[in-house]
This record gives sequence, structure tokens and C-alpha cells, in this order.
Amino acid sequence: MGTFTKFVSDYCKAWEKLGREQFLKSVTQFIKDEAKSPLFSKSDKLSGLSQNIYDLLLCGLRGLLKKDSVISVLRDMIVLHADIPSILLDVVCVLDAETSLEVQSEERSNFCYLVRELESFISDKLLKERLEIDTLQDVGTLKNKNFYTKFIKIKTKLYYKQRKFNLFREESEGYSKLIVELNQEISENTEWKTLLEIIQSLIGCFNLDPNRVLDIILESFEARPHLDKLFISLINNYMADPQVISEVLGFKLGNMEVLESYKEPPALMTVIALLLQHQVIFLDDIYPWLRPDDTIMAREAEKEHKAVQDFIRKINIVSTKGPQSNAPAEFIEEKADPQEYWSNQKLVLCEALLKVTAWKEFAALSARLPTTSVAPRPAMALCTMLHALVEPLYRKHCRIAPKIIGKPVPPLKSPLAPKACKTFESMKETVIPAIVLLGPSLHHDAILMYKIIRILRTARSLDGDPLYHEALTVLDTAILPALTLMEGNCCMAEEVYTLLKLYPYQCRYCIYARWKNESGERIPSLMRVRGNSLQRIKHIMKRVSKENIKPQGRLIGKLSHAAPAFLFDYMLLQIQSYDNLIGPVVESLKYLTSLSLDVLGYCLVEALASRRGTAGAAHPPALQALAAFSAAAFKKHNIELTALLQFVANRLKAQQSHDLLILKEIVQKMAGIEAAEEMTPEQLDAMAGGELLKGEAGYFSQVRNTRRSSARLKEAIVGNNLDIALCILSAQQRHCCVWKEYAEDSPSSGEPPGSQLKVVGRLADQCQDALVQLGTFLASSHAPDEYAARLPALQELLRDYHVDADVAFFLHRPVLAQKIAGKAEYLRKGSDSKSESVEKSIERYNIASKEALEPIVTSVTPLLPSRVWEDISPQFYVTFWSLSMYDLRVPVESYEREVDRLKTAAANAAKDTSQGSKGKKEQERFNTLVDKLQEERRRQEEHVSRVRARLQRECAGWFPARAAKSAKNETVTRLMQLCLFPRCIFTAPDALYCAEFVHTVHALKTPNFSTLLCYDRLFCDIAYSVMSCSEGEAARYGQFLCRVLRTAMRWHADRGAFHAECAHYPGFVTKYRVSNQFTEANDHVGYENYRHVCHKWHYKITKAMVVCLDSGDYVQIRNALIVLIRVLPHFPVLAKLAQIIERKVEKVKEEEKSHRQDLYVLATGYSGQLRNKVPHMMKESDFHQVGTPPKATTVASAVGTGAGGAAGPSAVPRDEPKRERESTSPPQPTHHSDTEKRESRTSDRRREESDREKESKRESRSSLKERVKEEIRSKERSPRERSHREERYLETVSPPHEHRHPSDDLDRDVKRRKVESSSNGKGSKEIEERSPEKEKRKAKLRGDERKERKMNRKRDRAEESTLLEQKRRREEQKVVVKVGGHQNGSQEDHHYEKYHKREKSPFRDRSHEESREKHRRTNETKIRR
Repeated sequence: MGTFTKFVSDYCKAWEKLGREQFLKSVTQFIKDEAKSPLFSKSDKLSGLSQNIYDLLLCGLRGLLKKDSVISVLRDMIVLHADIPSILLDVVCVLDAETSLEVQSEERSNFCYLVRELESFISDKLLKERLEIDTLQDVGTLKNKNFYTKFIKIKTKLYYKQRKFNLFREESEGYSKLIVELNQEISENTEWKTLLEIIQSLIGCFNLDPNRVLDIILESFEARPHLDKLFISLINNYMADPQVISEVLGFKLGNMEVLESYKEPPALMTVIALLLQHQVIFLDDIYPWLRPDDTIMAREAEKEHKAVQDFIRKINIVSTKGPQSNAPAEFIEEKADPQEYWSNQKLVLCEALLKVTAWKEFAALSARLPTTSVAPRPAMALCTMLHALVEPLYRKHCRIAPKIIGKPVPPLKSPLAPKACKTFESMKETVIPAIVLLGPSLHHDAILMYKIIRILRTARSLDGDPLYHEALTVLDTAILPALTLMEGNCCMAEEVYTLLKLYPYQCRYCIYARWKNESGERIPSLMRVRGNSLQRIKHIMKRVSKENIKPQGRLIGKLSHAAPAFLFDYMLLQIQSYDNLIGPVVESLKYLTSLSLDVLGYCLVEALASRRGTAGAAHPPALQALAAFSAAAFKKHNIELTALLQFVANRLKAQQSHDLLILKEIVQKMAGIEAAEEMTPEQLDAMAGGELLKGEAGYFSQVRNTRRSSARLKEAIVGNNLDIALCILSAQQRHCCVWKEYAEDSPSSGEPPGSQLKVVGRLADQCQDALVQLGTFLASSHAPDEYAARLPALQELLRDYHVDADVAFFLHRPVLAQKIAGKAEYLRKGSDSKSESVEKSIERYNIASKEALEPIVTSVTPLLPSRVWEDISPQFYVTFWSLSMYDLRVPVESYEREVDRLKTAAANAAKDTSQGSKGKKEQERFNTLVDKLQEERRRQEEHVSRVRARLQRECAGWFPARAAKSAKNETVTRLMQLCLFPRCIFTAPDALYCAEFVHTVHALKTPNFSTLLCYDRLFCDIAYSVMSCSEGEAARYGQFLCRVLRTAMRWHADRGAFHAECAHYPGFVTKYRVSNQFTEANDHVGYENYRHVCHKWHYKITKAMVVCLDSGDYVQIRNALIVLIRVLPHFPVLAKLAQIIERKVEKVKEEEKSHRQDLYVLATGYSGQLRNKVPHMMKESDFHQVGTPPKATTVASAVGTGAGGAAGPSAVPRDEPKRERESTSPPQPTHHSDTEKRESRTSDRRREESDREKESKRESRSSLKERVKEEIRSKERSPRERSHREERYLETVSPPHEHRHPSDDLDRDVKRRKVESSSNGKGSKEIEERSPEKEKRKAKLRGDERKERKMNRKRDRAEESTLLEQKRRREEQKVVVKVGGHQNGSQEDHHYEKYHKREKSPFRDRSHEESREKHRRTNETKIRR
């Protein structure tokens, strides 16, 4: 309405004056060129003339202008241009449609008037042509009423009545000439223009139908498709409308006959492909005419997919009807029906497009098809095209050998075909997309697959690799899926792996994951192979055994060439359930290709990552089976280890220590380094020797055939910088797992108490074993310089990585040994003297060790508080941690035993003539080993002598002189805290090393070190140490105690050994002086006193074990049993203590039989071993002298305070009176000469020894008499008294109430009632009636017993007060004699500072033991009774 309003405002308001003239003037502007229509302007846009006419007529209809005025203007306009009448009638037709809705309206009547008036100046014929019949009748132009009927009849005859037209019956001269012209012999010089002129002439002359002419042209093109240049140009110029051509082609496609005898695509398809290639027609135009419809194809594809899914589902169904119905028959793909393919015009067109090398059109058509893979015939056609495209590049860069010419492939002829590849970059245009589109159908052409692999492999070797990502895509989408469809082509699998191995394992494993999980579940052809493979592997795995490894292994290998991932998933699942399959399966893997082995590595990592551990299990059975299989497979076959090791490292970073079992198994199998805790004593002794002795006698399995596997393991660990990382992570996880696992385990899960600690302990032990294994392997496999370069500095490990000293020095120990050896060798070469002497060798070794360890001492000193170095020196600390068992002792017996074994084996090999030359080789090998062992022993003996000389020189500064002024507890506490306890629980050889080192320090006569006090602290404080150990640590701690006990009991059993090794050694001094150290004879412990102390140690160990066994706590009971088993050779040796332990163990057996089976098994095993040892037990009188309660001893004060101030069940007897008098007599003047003093001391010592022997004989005779009397008295005593006495002795050993299990008191009451009931009535089981007489007698007996106990207590107090009084007087006399001469000031203050004011236990806070100190006197009186 915008233009109408403007028209009204511009023209209608002043129509008569100016409006009419202005309107005509504006119309005249549109008419400037008679040859051009006035509807369009010069720029070919609408001029607006029709709009103006429309507005004029509309004003007339609505009454804004007079109708006559409108007619007059229209009459004037018609003469201006010949096209204006036609334009005017077009506008009238529009208004006719608008006004026809309301026939009776004023506008309609005005419209009819205007049209009627138009007849005067517009032809009647034009009006009848343009206007509707109804309008003409309304206007009055048509006055005959039958006109409409005649019109309908004529229209029906023209358009709807079928003509009886037949080409053969009509005149066919024009079509005949057309066919002759199109099918004549056409030379190369024939032009399409000439032919087009002839066709147009024939159409005009004979009035031919153009569409029929086009059909005949296409028929001729089908007959001679090789003349594509001529016909394409002809058709393109004859019919420019592609839609018309597509309709004609669609009509021909609908009537095309499908034959089974086709060997090539029909000619019509070739014509359509050429027309599409030359863009004469377009895919959008022809695609709707192709059959079948996309929905039908999608339905068929879905049907095929479901059929394969049903087949795979039926495989996993287990039937109970019998073995024949366990699974469906093998899925055999039906042979494709040729009729089905040729009837699919879309697939045939794909093939035709590829035949004419129309790659772009084929890619567009394939993208529309609802199929997952390319059909076989189009796939082979595409492969043929790709051969030609890659030929130049392949011949230039990838020929196998210059002399091998090969079969050349001609280039593509079509100018519109893709260009051949001459560079690697050009492959990205066509070849790579074509291969990706080809996908799994690449398996139809193995030669092309080889060529593509070799081209990609050559590109990978170039700098920058122009096809890096494209190669990964091709491997993922085409090559590996195609390999699955190639049945058993191992050569192709090896060729594929030559390309895959050039990529890191991350890329390879990602491709394997997609190959197994995505392609295998999306493409039906791959799903069929997966189902068939799964069915076959199930059949094979049921029959695999050690007897048929070869045939079954070949079947596995053949099956794995194509689809390895599907097989290994099922095999690993079976191995997790049945670990006896590990051996046969590992043997069968030798028939696998390199690609299959690499896929096996991926499947192992995937299985380990998807595993869910059993709750409450440190080593789930599935993980153990997978770890064992992994180790065996990686050792026997060349599979890349990097991924598995990185997986373990990542799990450790995530604080998951379960998977360390994998690392442990791999190092054990591949490097031959075991982490066996249950070593025999012979093996432990052999571990102190050289590497050869360790390999021959130290491990359970002989370390052979591990050179190659060990080198592969080293390359995998070092090549990815995982060596030190794994060590540090294992060391950190050793402590982290304790807190993490225990916090995550819920105590309310219904598990028995202690199960969380059990799991945590085993995980910590696993971390420890893996760490030791890996550290040992790295130290033995690396060159010393390489190992030292890769290892962080010791201070960095301790400070930055928060690694404990035991781990840090364990890793650095080989480096330190190598540094010392290298320095010594450098000094030897630099010396001028040609003669080699032992003294010079020792001197060089001392200098080298000082230079090598000095930086370590400097770096370690600031890491610990300064007060630590007041008790032990940094030199001692570094010396202790830097040495090993190899440095202290030569295992002579192990060397001799192994040499004898090898000599025997050599002799047997020489006697065995059945083996021929093999026997001689074995004999030579044994003799070579004997020579090497003897040479190794000689080198170790020299080394030990040098180390011993070095320690002898250094030992004077190990313990500062401050130790002589204060209590020895400080030194021993530091030694146990920082040295002995951390290392003795590290490994079994370290446990023996600690015991040997303490003995070495004693044998070196180290100043300021008390061996007696050290042993006393070791044996008296074991309860807290045992409680805090894991299972493995408890075993190692037990070995340490056993070795220390062996030394202590050897001195106990042999007086001569004691006097030779202990009597005059500083370690057995009981009085510490500064001015005159170790010169007094009575400063040392005597043999009998030492035996008393040994009795006390056994008592303390018994008491600690009873505390643990009575605790009811799982960890304490388990650790106590483990320690008891380890120390069984030397403890218990007293029959009475053995009985106490046996009772406690029996109690554990009874309580744990139905609750905690592992404790029951441990207790049963120990109980049996203990019973076997009962005949060899000693009586207390045989163990040490048992007499009247002693007065006081120096050892009691020295050792008793060191162990916590508690004396044993039998107090230590006092020294002889003569010695006491000598010790308390005033000192003699010092004007005698030194020689006289020495002679007098010697004579005094001899006299003292003779007196001691006489006294001991006398005491033994008196003790024998007293023992006989005691036995007679015990026979005369009642059973009730004997039971009470045993109960009192047991109470002295039992723990205090705060440590006692709640059920102990109840058990003790039950036992007491049983004893009382058994003693009354002489074993009668009947219950007698109570009577007043019996009650009185019982009351009287109880009163008598009470009085007797009261008298005994008074007597004990009197004796103790007498002893204390005597002791006080002696001390006062000593103070009087030595006043002013003692550097420590007051003797009483010194005694308090030295013995009573001591530090707490290095392992536990003992504030809760206050009650025990309070009641110690009553316990001692009970012991004396």
C-alpha cells in the first residue's frame, strides 16, 4: 500500500490539472527503446510500469478517479509501445483474481465496466487469450453459453486423450537419418559442432521430438563410451538443462535390465559416470533415480549387524545339554548373490565412477550411502586407481632392490583423474583420503597394502616425517582392520609391525585400543572374525596342556596373526582363573608374530588397569597370576617392557602399591634376583660372598640364561628414566601405604580384627622387596660410573626426596665401594715402588676410603641434630651404613661347600659317557666355576683384611669421650635408633650384618663402647620392637636376634671362648673410669656373672614373648611367633621358660583354631618344633649357678640399670669376698716402678683366678646338694603347693594388668579352680556336701597360709634392709677413699646421673610402665621364694 498511497497523493488529488499529464510523463520515461520491453530498466531491473498501471486501475475501481478518466489515459498509453496492451492485460488479470471473491461488490462492477470499455481499443483476440472464461462471460465478451462446454472438450482431446502413435508405423525417415549420423565411423577430426548442426537440421526438417533425440544420442553414447570427448561436448551443447538429462537417464535406469553375466558395469552406468565427471549432470539430480532407496539399504545393514551380534551373544551362552550344543556353529558369511549386487545401482555407479577415475564424485556418492564398508568390486576398482597414483613415489623411494624391476603400473589416462603422487606431501590430496575411505576393504589387495606400508615407513625415517599423523590414521582405519580380514597372513603382520615399531608405545597402544574396542564392535565383517576367533580360542584353551604345547601353540599362533587382541583378552581371563595355564601358554607364544607379541603387551596393561582387587587382600589371586604370566612372557619373548614399567610407576604415583608385585616378578624372572625371605642358613651365609657365590649358592634358582633378558630390562628401565624413579617411588610408598591403606579400610566391613593391619603389612613388605630387588639389579647391571652418574646425591635423597637412610645408603653403597676401589687403584698405579706389600695395600685403601667418605660425612652431619653426634661420631654412622657383609666376613664354609659340590658335579660329568662331548663341556664349565670361586674367595679375603685394618684405625674416634663421663645408655640408644634397628629389618643379609658389625666393634676393642650393655638393651627391649614390625620385618628381626643370641650363647657355653674374646675386652667393663680406664681386674664381668646375665636375657625375652602372645592382637601374636621360630636354635634353652612359652602357644592354638587360621598354623608349626627341642633343654642349675640370694654385684648395677633396672628371676651373685675387699681397699702409694706394678697385677690376677675356680667348685658342690634336697622336698609337697608355685612363677613373667588380655584373668581363675578341685579328694569328680567342720578346717588353713606369707614378707624386708645398709656403707667407704679424685664429682650423683636418669626407650614411650617399677620388689621376693 505504500506505492498506492504515494500514487494517490502525487496524481489523484490534482488529476485534472497536473496529475494526468505528470502520470503520462512518468510512463513515457519508461519507454525509450522500442526494441526493449518497458518492464525493465537499463540495468535489467523492474522499471515500475506495471505497478503504476495497477495503482491507476485500483484508483478507478475504488472511485478515487472517474472511470472515463482512467479509460482515456489507458487509450493514450497504448499508442506509446507495442507491449503495453500485454502489460495492461497482465495487470487486469491480477485485479480479476482480487475482485472475483466478491461478485456483487462495487469494485467488481467497476472492474467489469473498465474491461468492457477496453474492448474499444484492445483486440478481442487478446482479451479472450488472457482473461478467464468466467470474466469474459461477466463482461459480455462471450455471449454463447456453449463456449465453456466446447472448451472443456477441446482441452481433454489435446492433453488427456492418448494418441495411437508408433514410430515404426509413422514416417521414420528423420529418426533413421539421426541414427545413421550418430553411429557412422567418426574420425578424430570430427567435431561436435558439425554433428550438432546436422541434428538440429533433422529436428527442424522432420519435426522430431527433442527429448527422443536426446534419448537416441545417449543410446549412441552407450554403444561407444570411449568417444566421451565427442559425446560429452555434443550433449552439453544440445541440452544445457541437467535436470532434463537426468530425467531421461532416470527413465532409462528404471527400464534397465539386470543380468548376472555382467563382468563390468553396464554401459549406461559408465555414461552416467562420465557425465558426472564432466559435470554435465550433478549427483543431486541423478541420485533420486538410483535404486534401491537409502532406507532399504540402511535396513539391510542393520539386519546384518544384528545377525552378527546374535551370533556373538550365543557364543557366550553356556548350554547344559552337552558339548555339541555349547556354542553355535561357526559363523560362515553367505556368498554374495551377483544379482543382488548388479541390482544395486548405487554400488554399480560407484564402481563405474572409479573405472573412469572420477574420484571426487565417488567420494561424494560414498558419503551418502548408509553402509559401513566399501563393497568388494568398488574396493578393487579403487585399489587399481591407487596403484597408479602411488606408482611414481613407490618406484623412486621404496624399491626393495635396484635390480628388482617389478611390474610397472601405467598412469591414468583421463585428464580429469587425480594426479599421481611424486612427493610424500602430495599423498595427502587423494591417496590418504582414499585409503581411509577404503577402510577394512583394503584387504582385497595385499600388494597395495605392502606398498602403502613401505611408503609410510620411508616417510617415517625422514626428518620431520611429513606423514606422521596421516600414517597413524591409515593404520587405525585401514591397515589393522584389513589385517583382521586376512586369514593367517603372518608375513603381512610382520610388515605392519615394521611400521608400527617406529612409533612410541603410547601411539601404538592407542591404535590397538581402537582396533580392539571400536572397529571390532562397529564393522560387521570384523565382528564376524571376532566371533569366530573367540569360538576357536575357547576350543583351543580347553585342550592346552604341557603335553600338546606344539600343536596347540601353532593353532594359537595362526589364529593370532589376524585378530590377536580378541584372543588375548580371553586367554588372560583364563589365566587369572587357572594359573596352571601360565607355563603352556608362555611356551605357545613362540609361534606368535612380533605384532601379536606387542598387542599382548597392550592387553596385559589393559587387563591390569581394569582389574579390581579383592577387598582385604594384599595380593589378589588374579593379580598374582597376571604378574607371574607377565614376568614369564617378557623373559622368554622380546616384548617391549616400557609400557608395563610406566604403568607401575604411574600406579605408585597414584599411591597404589598393589601393582609392585608385577615389578617384583619381572625383576626376579628377567634378572634372576630373588626377594626370598625364607632363606636357609646356608643361603644367608652365601649372600656374604661375591657375586658368583651369590648366584651359585645364594638363590633358590640358578641365575642362568638371564643375560639377554637382563639387558632388555635394563634398557627399558634406563631408556625411559624409570630406574631411580621407581626406587624412590617404592621407598616413598613403603611408608605411604601404611597410612593410606589403613585409613581407607573400613573397620566395620565385617572382617576379623587385625585384617587391615595384615594387608598393610604385606603391602609394606612388598614395597620393601621390590625396592631391594630393583636396587640390587641396578647396581649389578650398570657400569659403576653410569650408575653413579644416574643416582642423585646422598644428601639430595635424604633431604629432597624424603628417603630414609637405609634406602639412601642401600642405593649408594655400590657407588661408595666403587669409589674407594677406584681411588685405591689410582694410588696403586701412581706409586713408584714395584714391589707390592700388604701394608702398602692397606695404607692405600685407608687413604682412598677417607677421601671417598669424607664428602659423605660432611653432607650427613647437618641432617641430624647436633646432640646425636655427642654420642656417636658421623664417621661411625657413615662407616656402619656404607659397609656390607662382604666387607666384614669371608663365608669360608659356603665357598668350600660350593667348591666341593662343583667338583663332585665335574667328576660325575666326566664319568657319564652317554652325553659325549656335552659331558666334557659340562666338566669344563664346572672346573671353570671352581677356579672362579677360588679366585673370588682370595680377593674377598684380601678385601676383608684391608677393611679390618681400616676399622682398627678408625674405631678410636667412633664414640666420643663424653660417653665415659655419662651413662652408656646414650650411646647404645643412638646406635639402636639410627643404625641397628633400621638396618636389621631392611633385608636378611643386613640383619646378619648388624649382628656381625656389633661383634666386630666388640672384637676391635672399641673405646667407650659397652658390648654387654648393647646386648642387654637388645634383649630387654624386644617387645616394643616386635610389636612395630610387619611380617617380613619380624622375620628379619628374628634372624638378627638369632645371630646375636648365637654369639652370646657361644660365650655362655665355652669358658675358654669367653676368656679369650670377652674377659679383658672394653665391651665387658662394668666400671668406667676416665683417668685409669680398664686397668683394674675387677672392672670386667666374670664368667659366672655373665652366665647370670644370660639367664636374665632369656627371662626378658620370655617375658616379652608372653606379653605379645597374651595381647590378643593379631600383629603382636603373629610377630611373636615369627620371632620365636627364627630364634628357636638358641632360645629357649631353659626347660622352665620353654614350658611357659609352650603353654602360651597352646592357648593361642585353642583360641585361634576357628578364628584366625594363619595364626593357628604358625602356632602349630612352632609348637611341633619346640617339642622336638625339649630333650635338649637345660635345667636352670646347668645354665648358671643357683644359690642363696646374693648381696650385691657390680654387674647388677651396670647391666640391670641398662636394661631398665629389673633383675631376672635369679639375681646375679656377688663377686668373691676377696675381690670385694680388693675393690674397697685404699689405693697403694705410687712410688713403685711400672714394672713392679705390672708384676704385682699379674700375680694378683692369677691368684684371683685360682680363688675363683675353687669358689665355683665349692658352689657347684653345695648347689648339687641343695638341688637333691629340693627334689626330695618337691616330691613330699602336695600338688596344690606345686601348682601355686608354678602359678607364681608364671605371674612374674606374665604382663601387668594394663597389658593383659581381658580373658587372661578368667583363664587363670579357671585354671586355679581346676587345680584346687583336682587336689581335693585325690582326683575324685564327685562334689562333696559342705559341712561346718570342713569350713573351719579350710578357714584355719587359709589363716595359717596368710600368717606364713606375712612372716615371709617381713623376713624379705629385713634382708633387703640389711643389704641396703651394707651397700650404703661400702659406698661411703669408697667416697672417703676416693674423695677429690673422681672427675665426675659426687659418687652418688654420678651413680644417679649414670644409671637412673636415663632416656626412654628408643622405640616406645614407657610412661605406662610406672606400675611395673612400683611392684618390682614384690616380684623379686616371689622369685627368691
